[in-house]
Amino acid sequence: MSITLHGYRYSVYLRIARMAFFEKGVSVGHAEIDPFADDVPASYLEMNPFGRVPTLVHDGFVLYETIAITRYADEAFDGPPLQPDDPRRRARMNQIVAILDSYGYQPMVRQVFSQRVFNARLGRLPDEAVVERGMVASNLVLRALEKLCVDSGDLLDGNITLADLHLAGMMAYFTAAKEGAAALSHYTGLSWWWDKIQERDVLAATDPGLPVA
Repeated sequence: MSITLHGYRYSVYLRIARMAFFEKGVSVGHAEIDPFADDVPASYLEMNPFGRVPTLVHDGFVLYETIAITRYADEAFDGPPLQPDDPRRRARMNQIVAILDSYGYQPMVRQVFSQRVFNARLGRLPDEAVVERGMVASNLVLRALEKLCVDSGDLLDGNITLADLHLAGMMAYFTAAKEGAAALSHYTGLSWWWDKIQERDVLAATDPGLPVA
C-alpha cells in the first residue's frame, strides 16, 4: 500500500492531514511541494490544477482539499473514528472546520503567524499593520469558537474529531506568536482545550519546525 502526501513542509494544511493519519495509526510518505514557488512542477499541477497543498496519492487514487483528505483518512482506514455518528455533532464538527477555513486561516496563520514568527526566522521585518488586522479578525474567530467550546462542548468532547485536528494545527502556529498566545489566554474554554490537545502525541509527531534563515 502506497500513501503519499504531497505538500509544503510548513503548510498548516499539510500538517492537519498528517495529524489525521497519525490519529488513525497510518504511516504516510511525504513529497515536498512548495506552492509559493514560481516553478511548481507540471506533474503536480496535473494532480492538482490549483497548485495548492496538500494532495494525497493512495495507490493511484488522487485527492486534494484538506477536509476531503482527512475525511478519507477517517473512513478508508481502521483506527479510532474521527467523526461523530450523531448528525448534529457531526454538523457542528463541519461547522468548526468551515469557520477555520473561511475566517481563521488567513488572520491566524497568514497574517499573525507568518508576519510575526515565520518572517522573523527568515530575517524579514513583520508588517505591523497586517499583524494588527490579523489580531482583530482572529479574536472574532476565537470568540465564536469559545462559544462552541464552552456552551456546546463540541471540541474534545470524548473522542478527538477532525474539528480538533483542524483547530490544533492552526492554533499551534497562532500561539507561536506572542500576540496569539496572549489572546488565547482570555478564552477559558479554548485555553482548557489547548492544554488538553497538547497532551496528545499528535502535535509533537507532526511538528514541522521553523525555517532557518
